[in-house]
Order: sequence, then structure tokens, then C-alpha cells
Amino acid sequence: VQLQASGGGVVQAGGSLRLSCAASGIIFNIVTMAWYRQAPGKQRELVASITSDSSTGYAVSVKGRSTISRDNAKRTVYLQMNSLKPEDTAVYYCNAKSSVMNYWGQGTQVTVSS
Repeated sequence: VQLQASGGGVVQAGGSLRLSCAASGIIFNIVTMAWYRQAPGKQRELVASITSDSSTGYAVSVKGRSTISRDNAKRTVYLQMNSLKPEDTAVYYCNAKSSVMNYWGQGTQVTVSS
């Protein structure tokens, strides 16, 4: 199983980024995909999730600024983040989960400068 995250980078406050996570080795269309983040010195937290039937959920801190989506044909999940704030700075991790599995990607760094 591989979850390959990409799209992180350095952006100024107010800017946008689109993270991607390409999955292989799993039956992609039946799993819940999610993005988590972990800032230095803080616990990993859920940012957004999308179920197999495309129901979505968001952390309060990103709701209204971020959109999670999935393309089952491309086996990829996306996180569009707008109006970025310095407090969004973290390593962002992709997660694939079902009743029988839980996999993590390697993370991609997002840095928002003020």
C-alpha cells in the first residue's frame, strides 16, 4: 500500500494550495480518505475526510476555507486550501481507512508565511 502525498510548499498568508494524495495497493473506492496535519509540538489532528460515497467532514478551523474531493478513477484525494493562515503551517498527512485497515502517507509540508 502506498499513499503518495504532494502539493505542499511555502505560501503567503491568504494564498492557496492544493494537496494531492495518490493511492495504490488498496480498493480505493470503498475506503474513507482523510487529511490530517501535525504542527511542531502539537498532536496530529483531522483536517477533512471524505467517505466512499463522497460525504465530507471538516475541522472547524478549516471549514469554509478548504474543500476535500476524490477522483476514484485516478485513485486520488485532493485538499484545496484557500485563505491560508500561518496557523495552517504543518505537515499534512493522507490517510486511508476502512473497517479492516488504516494506512498513512509520508506527509507533505505546508508553510504559510505572514
